[in-house]
Amino acid sequence: MELSEQNVKKQRPVHLDLQTIRFPATAIASILHRISGVIMLFAVGILIWLLNTSLSSPQGFAEVQALFDTLLVKFIVWGILTALGYHILAGLRHIVMDTGRWEELDSGAASAKAAMVLAIVFSVIVGIWVW
Repeated sequence: MELSEQNVKKQRPVHLDLQTIRFPATAIASILHRISGVIMLFAVGILIWLLNTSLSSPQGFAEVQALFDTLLVKFIVWGILTALGYHILAGLRHIVMDTGRWEELDSGAASAKAAMVLAIVFSVIVGIWVW
């Protein structure tokens, strides 16, 4: 049975309201994995600058040490470590999936939710440590 072009056009959504679409846990985990990778890309520049400044002289080290006492820098460091933690957890999930496990719908969704919950726990622990 062939679908005519007119029938295919009728089946397409006329207006996609992105606020009403419910993404599955696997899609959210994938999007967050990409976002955390981008955050870490920018974080490398910040961390290299901090390292370079701290190693340039005793005065540079004191400046970086003073920076770490500010709320903004603590928040940035917390964000970087949170992104790193999530990216590692989601990356490990993908490595396991590359071995042929957790590829089914139920186990894939469960592993995505587990990675997100573990990332939240990690984020809270890092937040306590940073502050």
